[in-house]
Formats: sequence, C-alpha cells, structure tokens
Amino acid sequence: MENIRGSILMVAAMAAFAMEDMFVKSASTHVAVGIVLMLFGLGGMAVFATLITARGQSLGHRAVLSPPMLIKLCLEVVGRLGYTLGIALTPLTNASTILQATPLVVVAGAAIVFSERVGTRRWIAVGIGFIGVLIVLRPGLEGFVPAALWTVLGMFGFAGRDLATRACPPALSNFQLSFYGFAMLIPTGALILMITGGSGAPDWAVLRDVAGAVCFGTFAYWSLTKAMRMGEVSVITPFRYTRLIFALILGALVFGERPDGAMIIGSVLIVASGLYTLLEQRRVRRLA
Repeated sequence: MENIRGSILMVAAMAAFAMEDMFVKSASTHVAVGIVLMLFGLGGMAVFATLITARGQSLGHRAVLSPPMLIKLCLEVVGRLGYTLGIALTPLTNASTILQATPLVVVAGAAIVFSERVGTRRWIAVGIGFIGVLIVLRPGLEGFVPAALWTVLGMFGFAGRDLATRACPPALSNFQLSFYGFAMLIPTGALILMITGGSGAPDWAVLRDVAGAVCFGTFAYWSLTKAMRMGEVSVITPFRYTRLIFALILGALVFGERPDGAMIIGSVLIVASGLYTLLEQRRVRRLA
C-alpha cells in the first residue's frame, strides 16, 4: 500500500509540475519572463514561510551557510535560469523532454563526485539517453532551435542541485529547503531580465497565471517530498517520467504543439534509458 500511495503522489506531483510549467509559459507571453519568475518566487516563499512558521520552525538557519547548501542554491539559479528560458522560448514539449534526462546526469555525476559504482550497462544507458537528447535538439540540422540549449543548461543545473542536496545538512527540513529554493527565483528572475531585457507591469492575466503556478508548484513540491518518503524509491521514482505525458497533453491542448517523429524517437530513448538505469540499479542493490 505504501508503494501504491507513493506512486499516486508521484504522478500527482508530475502533473502539478507540468501545470506549473504551463502557467509560467502562459504568463511569459504577456510580460518579461524575469518578472514572472520573481513573482513566482515571492509567491512560493510566502506559502512555505507560512508552512514553516506553522510547524514552529525558523526561517533562518545557520546550516544555510554550509558549503553544500550554498552550492545547491547556486545550482538552483542555474537550473531555473536555463529551464525557465527554455519553456518560455521553445515548445513546452521540447523543454519537458530534455528535462527527463536529468536523472541520467545525476547517475553520471554521482559516479564522478561521490565515487558511486556505475556498471557498464548503466553507462551505456546514460549514453543512449544523451543520444536521445541530441535527437531532440537536432544540432546542425534544419529543425535545430538554439534557444533549446537553455533547457540543456537548466537540466545540468537541476542535476547538480540534486547531487548537492544529498550533501546538505539534515538539520534543514524539506519545507526550509523549498523556501530557500523559491527564494533563489528572485535573483534568477533579475538575472534573466539582465539577459533578455523587457519590462511592463503585470496585468490580471499575468497575476492569475502566476497564482496558478504558485498553487500547483507548491503542491508539486509537497507531493514529491511525501512520495519519496513512502515505500521503495526504486518503485516510485520511475513515475517521474509521467511528467512528459502531461507536458505532451498540455502542449497540444493549450499551445497547439504537435511533436514530430524526431521528438518522439528522442523522448522514447531518454525515458527508456532512464527506466533501464533505475531497474539496473535496483537489480545491483538486490544482488548486493
């Protein structure tokens, strides 16, 4: 039952993350994406500050200044900067597909940073997943969109953030980590404004979209955290890939996106290699 509940929560989290992406992309069509991200960060901070205070925890903690936490926050900026520009400047489906390669980067990074043992089969799966990313990007071909490289930057930033999270002090609760994660969206939004320029006061449509992104984003964080604390991680984690299904549906219904053959082939390679990596990891652990 714990595995079933955790899997349902993981699917709910991925659906909510896809909705968050949709609202951010929608808001960025009306006002500069940097402004959208800053408003989104403020809204998320307000929600998690309320949750932290209700639990009797402190918003400030000296563990925030620890080296792993500072590295995590910097990589949060890189991930959010790249991915937000990716979903704003390219089709939602493309950005979500590339993002699915994040677990593969985490596997490779864990082998390099934490000296975790990664067998030949998993290295091959990682390589196949990266081939899938190249098929989606299509560098040098007619369908290549340079702005998609922002999503690749975001993918590496999020993978580095996940690796840094492993080394973060356990004294920080998940709500506190989420609060500081949303706080980093404010300087990230300011940095995006410096890169892309743009201005304009947000109207009611922008505020509506940002409110939707905050609601679904905070729910997604909560569901993801809850899911990862239930049942077996190797059973629940594969359901992360349902985010791509929801992104495909929203991209088609809301933005009229139609993935072509290369997009489908690339997404299949990325998801299949990610699932194989998880299954292989589970097999190795059972043998151990």
